[in-house]
Amino acid sequence: MSTQITCPNCHTRFNLEDVLTEDVEKSLKQQYEQKLKSSFENLQKEKNILSQQQKDFEERKQRENELFSQRIEKEKQKLQQELKGQIQKSVSSDYENKMKLMQQTLDDNAEKLKLAREKEMEILRLQQKMKDQKDEMDLELQKRLIEKSKEIGEKAVKHAQDEQELKLKEKEMQIDQMKKLIEEMKRKSEQGSMQMQGEAQELALEEILRAAFPYDVISEIGKGVRGADAVQEIRNHLGHSCGTIIYESKRTQAFSEGWIEKLKTDMRNTHADIAIIVTQAMPKDMEHFGQKNGIWICKFNEAVSLAQVLRESLIKIHQAMKSQENKGEKMQMIYDFVTSNEFRLQVDAIMEGFTHLKDSINKERLQMEKIWKEREKQIDKVLLNTTHMYGSFKGIAGSDIGDVKLLEEGE
Repeated sequence: MSTQITCPNCHTRFNLEDVLTEDVEKSLKQQYEQKLKSSFENLQKEKNILSQQQKDFEERKQRENELFSQRIEKEKQKLQQELKGQIQKSVSSDYENKMKLMQQTLDDNAEKLKLAREKEMEILRLQQKMKDQKDEMDLELQKRLIEKSKEIGEKAVKHAQDEQELKLKEKEMQIDQMKKLIEEMKRKSEQGSMQMQGEAQELALEEILRAAFPYDVISEIGKGVRGADAVQEIRNHLGHSCGTIIYESKRTQAFSEGWIEKLKTDMRNTHADIAIIVTQAMPKDMEHFGQKNGIWICKFNEAVSLAQVLRESLIKIHQAMKSQENKGEKMQMIYDFVTSNEFRLQVDAIMEGFTHLKDSINKERLQMEKIWKEREKQIDKVLLNTTHMYGSFKGIAGSDIGDVKLLEEGE
């Protein structure tokens, strides 16, 4: 499996395995060339020594030849002088004796010349022998050089194969580690994405409630604090508090019945008048908003419409409580009305009108959620690729690469 990385400077994409293989080959080639160069230098030194010996022999031979020629010439001149002197001193000597003497001299000279020629032949023989020895040494030197080069090459190839095998094993381990890291980061990213989606719905719910009911006080329950996600204090046009609605925002794939009991407890603890669960996933027996076990349940696009109806009911109840002295009987009547089937049908009719009015808004919201989801996927892809590249460099360079805080926290 090849690993593509991008250069942070020139943005060129290249294969990480090709870079590692090229570095190994380059290093081995440099080592081989260095050893080969050293062997050639040693052989050249030996060749230079032989060349110097050959040169010395040639010079010595030339000097000996010159000395021999000089001695022959001197002997010749000396004999000529002696013969000339003898002839001049003894013209009357016996001709036969002179001839014998001359013949003897010639014989001696011929013998000396023969010896000189034999010596010259010996020198030539020695020269040929040295040449043959030099050729033999050159051949042996070349043979040794080839064997040495072959030995160095085999060692270099063996070393390269061992190094490459280790590199491949290291890369396989790095790839396995990166796969595990990617799976872990993907899991954390998905968890983080779901949490962010839930928090986004909470914030959106608070914003649309504030925009729809500017007289009311919309309070956010801090993260980590037990209780509902948001509290709406109902106020009339005079600023009088008329009641409280608490909200629980859920954005999950399935509805949990435990949410109802939990919100009932929150309702008792906060003394709220009404509790609403705003959820993406409705109960299996409910397609639209409604009341279940004393808790109102609706989708996000139905929240403002339902809150509008329930808010008006709380304001009217508050007005009745203030305007009637016999409030116990009136309150019982209002309570009976709010919990009656007639009130539910009226709320259904009102909500149906709100639902039709908000169809276009709902479509736009769904479209925006689709766009957000696509952008989240793109962000996750960028984050995953960035983490992958960072992990690859980190695995190769180790502590030489500085820590990136956000990526380290993601691990």
